[in-house]
Amino acid sequence: MFDLVLKNLKLLDYSNELFIAIEDGKIAKISKSSIKGEKEIDLKGQLVFPGLIDPHVHFRDPGLTYKEDFKTGSMAAAHGGFTFVMDMPNTVPKTNTYKSFKDKLKIAESKSIVNFGLHAGYSTLEEMEKILELNPMSFKIFMDLETDEDLDKIFKDISDLSKKSIVTAHCEKRDMVLEYTKKLSNETEAIAYSYGRPAESEDESVAQAIALSKKYGNDLHICHLSTKNAMNLAISNNVSFEFTPHHLLYDNTAFNEFGTIIKTNPPLREKTKKITIQDLNENSIIATDHAPHSLEEKTKGTWDSSPGIPSLETVLSLLLTEVNKSNLDLSLIPKIFSENVAKRFNLENKGFIKEGFDADLVVLDLNKEGVFDIDNFYTKAEYSPFDGLYYKGKVTMTMVNGDIIMENDECTY
Repeated sequence: MFDLVLKNLKLLDYSNELFIAIEDGKIAKISKSSIKGEKEIDLKGQLVFPGLIDPHVHFRDPGLTYKEDFKTGSMAAAHGGFTFVMDMPNTVPKTNTYKSFKDKLKIAESKSIVNFGLHAGYSTLEEMEKILELNPMSFKIFMDLETDEDLDKIFKDISDLSKKSIVTAHCEKRDMVLEYTKKLSNETEAIAYSYGRPAESEDESVAQAIALSKKYGNDLHICHLSTKNAMNLAISNNVSFEFTPHHLLYDNTAFNEFGTIIKTNPPLREKTKKITIQDLNENSIIATDHAPHSLEEKTKGTWDSSPGIPSLETVLSLLLTEVNKSNLDLSLIPKIFSENVAKRFNLENKGFIKEGFDADLVVLDLNKEGVFDIDNFYTKAEYSPFDGLYYKGKVTMTMVNGDIIMENDECTY
């Protein structure tokens, strides 16, 4: 008899209702016929997908925990159907030394209710070599903060490490951002921010990242790609990239409605230059770039407000709503949220519903309707450009390693 059996559930590629047996945190058996378990849960025909994997979150731990921490961030993740997250290194201190990386691992292990990995920041060759022992998901480069000369050295240093590592890159051209921001510094309308960091700065930076990766043999992944030109450039060079929900669903006119609440880097793009839902395909990857700030930090004016949007608790329902509108094929959901991320970042036994794989699962009600309410979220963020929006399609249960950690909006862990 198995530890747990989920019964009367649906999987995407099967017409009949199925049974999944879970043992020791793994998927032990998938069957069309009844299976007995010590505990049994009747899912009454609900759809089960592999747990979502987010390759790009900012949980702010350590040093900035008034914005978010690994406990609240991981609860928000579970609420949104995510069972694995990858945290970025721009914390205090930066996660760019062996000590800071190891310290953050201990913090995450003590607080997180979902599985996690950590991206590392770049540092000296010696420090990055030490960090390799701790299995970073990647080395993250913020190209908008570095000169061309420094970028050349950073890409080379990472290529010289003893173990080939993924390079994740925030692509905006530093010189162009400085130039345009200075030109527009007297503008007070929030939309000016999108022109201060123009689409062309991202296009040029993506081209530069690709050129440097070819020069030094780096394994490149582009973060939060937002422009059509950059997308086409990445595709033509066989470089992976991720889309965020805000870049897919909003254009820069949203600044006129939301002001600096919707400010993020890279900013929302002009309608003629942006990526859209129609650009999603079976090779796409979704990342939230979940980046909470305090409400005070988000409302300091066009240029001084902090950039970042919390999205973990809204993104799946947003895209399921697009499925219900016939704007997106349901079969893409597990690919763009789970399968492709697991493959890209070499996550063993994750991203798929298969016997022997980890029992990281999300249960969905495709017909459940509602309106997003920030007061019912687990994130510390008190703002969202998606607050008040209608959705159709929702997570009803999230399981990590065979344990139910979120059910009907209630954290059970």
